[in-house]
Formats: sequence, structure tokens, C-alpha cells
Amino acid sequence: MRERTVLDDAAGVAGGVVSLLVGVRREMEVMARAAAEAVIRRLDLVTREEFEVVRELAQRAREENERLAARIASLEGRVPPPQDEVEGTAP
Repeated sequence: MRERTVLDDAAGVAGGVVSLLVGVRREMEVMARAAAEAVIRRLDLVTREEFEVVRELAQRAREENERLAARIASLEGRVPPPQDEVEGTAP
């Protein structure tokens, strides 16, 4: 009977140690996550959403630039170059 009590006590202590270690692990994860987030904030990194918005704006600007370049090329084909460019003299 005495052996069973000692084993029960040992099992209870072991269970308490395991619970303590699990709690310590969770607390360390929380602290590590908070430290990582602080570093990220100091680095002034953009969020995925901000990146996607800027990428979309850049894509639209690129498309507009291509459209305008094609329009300029079309207009240049219809209008003769200015006389000073033909003669090679500067204004």
C-alpha cells in the first residue's frame, strides 16, 4: 500500500512538472512571437495587403504607359517631324 502511495505521489509530481513545462513552453512562444513582431515593426515592413495594392497600382501604371506609348507612336507616324529635327539644327 505504501508503495502505491509513493508511486501516486511521484506520478502527481511528474504530472505537475509536465504541466509546468507546457506552461513555460507556451509563455516562451508568446514572448518569442512578441519579440519577432516588435522587430518586424521596427523594420517597417509592408503587409501582404499593402504589397498587393501597390503591385496592382504598378500594373495599371505599366498598362497605361504602354497604351500611351502606342498612341504616341501612332501620332508620330501621322505628323511629320518638326523642321529643325529634319535639318539637324538645334533651336
